[in-house]
Amino acid sequence: MTTQPPSDSLAADFVAFAIEAGVLRFGEFRTKAGRLSPYFFDTGLFDDGAKLGRLAQFYARRIVASGLAFDMLFGPAYKGITLAAAIAIELARLGHNRRFAYNRKEAKDHGEGGTLVGAPLAGRVLVVDDVVSDGASKREAVQWIRAAGAEPCAVAIAIDREERARDDATDRRSGVQYVVQELGLKVITVATLTDLLQYLGSAADPALRAQGERVTAYRERYGV
Repeated sequence: MTTQPPSDSLAADFVAFAIEAGVLRFGEFRTKAGRLSPYFFDTGLFDDGAKLGRLAQFYARRIVASGLAFDMLFGPAYKGITLAAAIAIELARLGHNRRFAYNRKEAKDHGEGGTLVGAPLAGRVLVVDDVVSDGASKREAVQWIRAAGAEPCAVAIAIDREERARDDATDRRSGVQYVVQELGLKVITVATLTDLLQYLGSAADPALRAQGERVTAYRERYGV
């Protein structure tokens, strides 16, 4: 199952923030699936303390509201590293102190060594990342966690693109649907493509409304 009430105020505020911060951009962008998308969401552009802190607030509020029981956070390299740290700080500020860990892409052969950094993986683990594309990176995270003797319980992401992961007539699922159905994990989303379209459709700026038409056309072609 996924957790994100439709058209709620938190999602609308997040979409507005992402656009204002220049992190949710419009134009022509090549996706992992090779499609030309009229919009692109890049958490790497949350590149200062104020923006990253506010991003963490959105994640933390959604995680707390979900009622999920978990023991720690895990951030897959690379974008998940910053997210795990920032979200852990915000959760602690809200009274939900949790440990966190992340992985290296390559094993370190000196110092503490290994590929995992932070708290030992244990208990129920919440994976935090920016988006789910085809589910492959989340599958790898699940393998990391289970190999350490812990249990992945959910994935938290910023935005669900609500589009098919691949152009395959035999599998028309989105990456989020794959994570839910194949990995058996709950998915917590801050906002969805539906929220983005509702924001664009009601925007006072004609240029943003025009972007909404392009995003709608893209969804009609690739949406789930």
